[in-house]
Amino acid sequence: MHFAWSHRPPLDDLAVTSPLGQTVAELSGDAVLRRVEVRTADGQRAEAADWTTLTERALGFPLPVSGLVAWIRGSPHPGAAYTREIDREGRVSVLRQDGWEVVYDYPDVAARRPLRLRIMYPEFEIRVVVDEWR
Repeated sequence: MHFAWSHRPPLDDLAVTSPLGQTVAELSGDAVLRRVEVRTADGQRAEAADWTTLTERALGFPLPVSGLVAWIRGSPHPGAAYTREIDREGRVSVLRQDGWEVVYDYPDVAARRPLRLRIMYPEFEIRVVVDEWR
């Protein structure tokens, strides 16, 4: 699966496509309204109050979108305990929070932002490749 994620607080938009480029689902959320919605390729719609509930229903696994906002930058999200490991360059190499483990891969020793992330939960592994930082 391929994910294209746009984060513009308080709004998030997430498009999920198949390896062949077909849209599987489009998800959108508003943190102020505490409302997230999914529209599937077959025209179905569903709503929930949080990303975890909605993605579990729509995608079959609880994509931690609220955690991803911080995790993608190498930071824990506020309000939950965490542990982290730091590499020789002072960057986060592993972050553990909410039962998830995030492993960071940087393109070189000078890079401050990761190029790849592996986000793992006991039964899931999500691999993220950052195409562009804005």
